[in-house]
Amino acid sequence: MAVRFLADHNLDRAVIDGLRLRGVDVLTAFEDRAHQLADPELLDRATQLGRVLFSTDVDLIVEARRRQTAAVPFAGVVFARQSEIGIGAQIEQLELIAKASESKDLANALLFLWRD
Repeated sequence: MAVRFLADHNLDRAVIDGLRLRGVDVLTAFEDRAHQLADPELLDRATQLGRVLFSTDVDLIVEARRRQTAAVPFAGVVFARQSEIGIGAQIEQLELIAKASESKDLANALLFLWRD
């Protein structure tokens, strides 16, 4: 099964729209009414939905690393530093992850998007 994403509330809407135009399954935290959850709860929600959490929030790196160290399962986190990675590069890289991977491949993983 292709990777499905839950997008954190702080993402640029153009990234969400671009992914959807390319056929990537992405649900926003706002659409799920999860936008006010704290980071650990948001990651729990993504895991519950079977979706990899995509975020630009540095605190989610800390939470993912904490879970890796404590062997607490989670669906996976993809992180991008928006000030360093353009919208087009985010869309391209997330599309590649979504279409070339399976959800099980990203379980308990922390991935970083790279500069364009």
